[in-house]
This record gives sequence, C-alpha cells and structure tokens, in this order.
Amino acid sequence: MEVIYTGLHQTPEMIATAAIQEDVDVIGLSILSGAHMTLIPKIVDELRARDLADVLVFAGGIIPEEDRPALAAAGVAAVFTPGAAFGEIVDWLKTTLDSHTSLERNQE
Repeated sequence: MEVIYTGLHQTPEMIATAAIQEDVDVIGLSILSGAHMTLIPKIVDELRARDLADVLVFAGGIIPEEDRPALAAAGVAAVFTPGAAFGEIVDWLKTTLDSHTSLERNQE
C-alpha cells in the first residue's frame, strides 16, 4: 500500500483531482471539525462527477452515530471514530479493498 497525504484544508474538488492524478483505489478522510455531513457528501459527489464512483471512501473522526446512515447512503463505506484501533482500520481496508477489486474484475 502507498499512502498519499494531501494536507489539511483540501476542498472536495482538490481531493477529487488528487484522486485522479494519483490513480487511487481508496480515499480515507479524517474530519474532526464537525463538517462531515457537508464535506464528505460533496467529496463523494465530486468523485462521481469525475467517473470515480468505484473509489472506496471511508471516514474517521468525531462522527455521531446518528449521522452514519446518511453518510452510508451518500457512499461512505465505513466510519471509524476516535479510539478505533489502527489494526482494525487496516484489516477492514485490506479485506474491503480485496473484495472490491475482485468484484470489479468480475464485472469487466
């Protein structure tokens, strides 16, 4: 795996552009500001607008339980909150990405 850190204060457009430039399979977002219900759906929309709907998106941060269904409906594959073990996130990522990649190959 290769991790590309784009820095703080990226707009949804900047994140989608970076996803294209780096040919990513997954985007992980960490949002502690409380803006997750505004920013994350905009990022997913930007990805879809650029034919990147197959890119997995997951999020971490201070995200209340009641917001998770709306994020899932927007296209977020998983949400990890503070205290989530790094190993748990990595295991989820490996398993989900392997399944996602296999599904894409079968659809081609």
